[in-house]
Amino acid sequence: MLQFLQHFSLITYFFMKNIFQLFCLFFFVFIFNSKAQTGISVSPPRLYFESAAGISNTEKITVTNVSAKNSLDLAVSLGDWEYDLKGENQMHPANSLPSSCAGWITIKKEDTYFSLAPGERRDIEMTITSPTLPKENLASHTALLYVSQMNPVDDLDSEGANIKVSIRSGIKIFHKKPEAKKKKIEITDLKFDAAQKTLTLNFENQAEIWVDGKVTADILNAGNGKKTTLDPIIFYTMPGNKREISLPTTLEKGKYTATVIIDYGDAENLEMGELNFSYE
Repeated sequence: MLQFLQHFSLITYFFMKNIFQLFCLFFFVFIFNSKAQTGISVSPPRLYFESAAGISNTEKITVTNVSAKNSLDLAVSLGDWEYDLKGENQMHPANSLPSSCAGWITIKKEDTYFSLAPGERRDIEMTITSPTLPKENLASHTALLYVSQMNPVDDLDSEGANIKVSIRSGIKIFHKKPEAKKKKIEITDLKFDAAQKTLTLNFENQAEIWVDGKVTADILNAGNGKKTTLDPIIFYTMPGNKREISLPTTLEKGKYTATVIIDYGDAENLEMGELNFSYE
């Protein structure tokens, strides 16, 4: 019979450290990878805007038809997105979320529907204008720009059956006010599941802007001094997001101290949680 005793303490350490630079590219894409190599490339995968009320900013995206033989008819549209508790992306119609900035975005009419020959590329300008009198007081907003194939092409699946292939790719849009800079992550819970041999970490983005980073964890066996370092986990959050991350472990019986560190690139502090538990 397994008996599980745990004592939980959370400690936040504030100290100077080197800025952690997290180079991450998120490319949300619905694509069927087929023998005909039909596909599109849309870059960059994320666009970041910073402007005060009433100010316009313009950025460029590049759409490339990477197909070997198929011309593509493409349409550009907008949507909304958010993260769930596990950090998975949830898609929504444009302007349906309180944090949406889809209604602030304008694209030239000739760039909303176009065709690309194999290997051809096209630059599209996207302008975002934050409202002079916003309806809410949020410091950051998001949207999603879709590039969708409108002419499905013939292809074969892995078993040789005839299929139709179409592609949709997306770019995440982020906007924030210039004065919104401070990042803050707060650990809310840390526990050990004896049956699953899993550490579960819960934390919350308590900032006004998006906060990305990584979670690292060490587990020390108090009996023999053996330390187990778990694989780092990258995370992405928006303001108010609550996040639950599971950290699988392989432990023998004994008493342990688990130390979890959240590094989110802040120049002044880390977030650290410590858990003492027994696995018998």
